[in-house]
Amino acid sequence: MSGRAARHVPRKRFGQNFLVDDGIIAGIVEAVRPQRGDAVVEIGPGLGALTTPLLDRLDRLHVVEIDRDLIARLRERHPPARLLIHEGDVLEFDFAAVGEGLRVVGNLPYNISTPLLFRLAAFAGRIRDIHVMLQKEVVERMVAAPGDTEFSRLSVMLQYRFDMEKLFDVPPECFDPAPKVDSAVVRLMPFAVLPHPARDEAMLGEVVARAFGQRRKTLRNTLKGMVTAEQFAQLGIDAGARAQALSVADFVRIADAVAAPA
Repeated sequence: MSGRAARHVPRKRFGQNFLVDDGIIAGIVEAVRPQRGDAVVEIGPGLGALTTPLLDRLDRLHVVEIDRDLIARLRERHPPARLLIHEGDVLEFDFAAVGEGLRVVGNLPYNISTPLLFRLAAFAGRIRDIHVMLQKEVVERMVAAPGDTEFSRLSVMLQYRFDMEKLFDVPPECFDPAPKVDSAVVRLMPFAVLPHPARDEAMLGEVVARAFGQRRKTLRNTLKGMVTAEQFAQLGIDAGARAQALSVADFVRIADAVAAPA
């Protein structure tokens, strides 16, 4: 870390907590196993903790960074032919512009983690895999099974599109500044063929959002006016159940029933 980089003051508005543990850094790079010609996009390179070891194994690396001070530091360290810097908000970044077969890596800003995961899901068709660090609580929701208390809208919408695996936990002391929460690294692999394809994915999203909008209420109440008692009966789904009791396939069946032409 150069003297200039060492003086960078983390900005709360950008959710900056810089990874500083060499063992965790090595663990992430080993999980990714980048090959020379891979198309890799790193989200939020920060002070370059992952950037440098990734570049050691890659011909070139794309990074998305919003902080101009950090961008200046990255430009000082790496030639533009090898490090392609995309300045701006990652929530507005067009991953499709980079190409196909993308490998996404990053220590994601926790303050935008959920919308960022949904944005990545929108580009799943162009993504080969994703290895990211998130708040541990979020990762546990991502991989939760139906019936688990952590099972949520995020679980359903990501499990619809990805096979996911929690890889390892990362304690607060691995960061500077140390966050107030534990973190975890998770791998997301887009399905080549969706296990439960929905007839209308926008409708699936609406059904899931409404069902989990009031977690303590039953489906009969949360989906009132959208799904009839007859439809619940035809689908064999208990209208008295709560959203977290249903599987991804169940939600797809409900959405397909609602989307079916009269």
